[in-house]
Amino acid sequence: MDTGDPLVGRLLDGRYRLERLIARGGMATVYLGTDTRLDRTVAVKVLRAALAEDPEFVERFTREARSAARLSTPDVVAVFDQGRDPASGAAYLVMEHVRGRTLRDVLRERGPLPPVEALALLEPVLRALAAAHAAGLVHRDVKPENVLVADDGRVKVADFGLARAFQTSSLTSTSGVLLGTVAYLAPEQVEHGSADPRSDVYSAGIVLWELLTGTPPYESDTPLSVAFRHVHEDVPPPSEVVEGVPVAVDELVVRATRRDPAARPLDAGALLAEVRAVLADLPDEHRTVVVRLPSAGQPTLVVPRTPVRPARPVRRRRSRRKGVLWALVVLLLAAAALGGGWYLGTGRYADVPSVLGSEEAAAVSTLTAAGFEVRVDPEGRFDEQVPAGHVLEQQPDEGSRLRRGAVVTLVLSLGPDRRAVPEVAGSDVPGATAALEAVGLRAGTVVEEFSDRPVGEVLGTDPPAGELLREDTPVTLVVSKGLEMLPVPDVVGRSQADAGRALEAAGFTSGVREAFSDDVPKGQVIAQEPRAGGTAPRGSRVVVTVSKGPDLVEVPDVGGQPRDEAERRLREAGFEVRVIDVPAGPERVLRTDPGPGTQAKRGSTITVYTF
Repeated sequence: MDTGDPLVGRLLDGRYRLERLIARGGMATVYLGTDTRLDRTVAVKVLRAALAEDPEFVERFTREARSAARLSTPDVVAVFDQGRDPASGAAYLVMEHVRGRTLRDVLRERGPLPPVEALALLEPVLRALAAAHAAGLVHRDVKPENVLVADDGRVKVADFGLARAFQTSSLTSTSGVLLGTVAYLAPEQVEHGSADPRSDVYSAGIVLWELLTGTPPYESDTPLSVAFRHVHEDVPPPSEVVEGVPVAVDELVVRATRRDPAARPLDAGALLAEVRAVLADLPDEHRTVVVRLPSAGQPTLVVPRTPVRPARPVRRRRSRRKGVLWALVVLLLAAAALGGGWYLGTGRYADVPSVLGSEEAAAVSTLTAAGFEVRVDPEGRFDEQVPAGHVLEQQPDEGSRLRRGAVVTLVLSLGPDRRAVPEVAGSDVPGATAALEAVGLRAGTVVEEFSDRPVGEVLGTDPPAGELLREDTPVTLVVSKGLEMLPVPDVVGRSQADAGRALEAAGFTSGVREAFSDDVPKGQVIAQEPRAGGTAPRGSRVVVTVSKGPDLVEVPDVGGQPRDEAERRLREAGFEVRVIDVPAGPERVLRTDPGPGTQAKRGSTITVYTF
């Protein structure tokens, strides 16, 4: 047990016990765990604490995890559960535990792979991505670290949706996590942060390039220089780096890594069909059978495929009569004539089968089996009903009778056309309108709200930024109309409590200071600031001055004291002094008026009688 990790040995959410650390990455740490409820081994991915504290990220991560959990294909690492531990606050994802290694480990051990083995490794990756694209999911972070190679040879893709969730986090620009995978990012992801199935196709093409050559096409000391090359340079054919790569494989890699997304295969299903076609057409010298993928401590066993030799013709005995031979010749000629006539008249034509709604690879397979060539329209069209990557239209239509070998064109659905509401808070209305139009949306109603922001500044949108909408949907702009100014009520003469209630009801808070007053009874408001009759911002503070009553001081007892001492004490107590002296006396205080112990106003005059 790894005692250096505080989570090892913990029971997450009262169910998942973390046994040991498996891997640590930029976004999360992966542990081998035990589901104590079902008594099975699982992999538990615990998010970084900083990400778990980002509510927007956690909400997005939860939605993406639920979407990934719906992918029911053996080529994807299954997602079992997702939650947050109430004790530690750790956000986690529970996944299928795949015993084996990552494709990165295979590359470190093996280096460049033969073309057939590289394509065989890529095929299950594309199957997984094709299933995701058909379900409307985009991986966004296809790389060798996210491809798991099990000890039994199975290949599975992990981390669907985590990259998308991470892109919404406020940490994205500072953490450097996504920069770690910049070697596999499509140009549109680098430039605009946007991704669709063709972005995954690009990343898969880079992975294939690395499988064939042993390294990514672009390497540098800084991620920015790698990103720059993805945006401004075409990925070269792998044969420029290693010898022996067939032309068809070169062309496959180049098509998948075009900088223009429209020039790439439409999605992973389209690329998968091309990979299978290339595998089927490779010459014998390139064809091998991968018996076992590498596992820890075991090399790959690659057995060359034995070519099929044609059987030698068997000589027939010449025991048959010439008449029989001539009869056979006549029959054969007749059959040939009939067959030729059938082919020329009917046999070279076939009915076009319907592939509407089919996934691209299945549609291509159906049409090819019927004897037709297939062309996929590179543009595609958005559609609200037909899932992305499925056939939306075919030309000619189903049932059309065409010559075998003719071309059937397929138009694939791009799925529903959805545009993300841009972040426009802080701009003015013209700027927000332009930003909406740039993504295919339009500004709708302008709603004004009081705010401490400058007048005319956009506060936000409804729906909020990031929401996916149909093209040309109006978006409401919420605009500041400045501070709300309210009339200040008159609370002078009221009690402190009444004044506070009146100010609160008028939309203000109150502050209190106290002062002595000879005229206003104690507890009543003497003055206020701001004054009544003016205006002030809603929620601002109105300070009221509350009377403490007259400033009274107790008259000290100075009876019998010398005149000078009595005068000093009375003046120190805050009084003025008037002395009435009886002549020929010792000048000691006989009495005072007011008398000792009584309350008199500070500054008033005390009469002292001495004798």
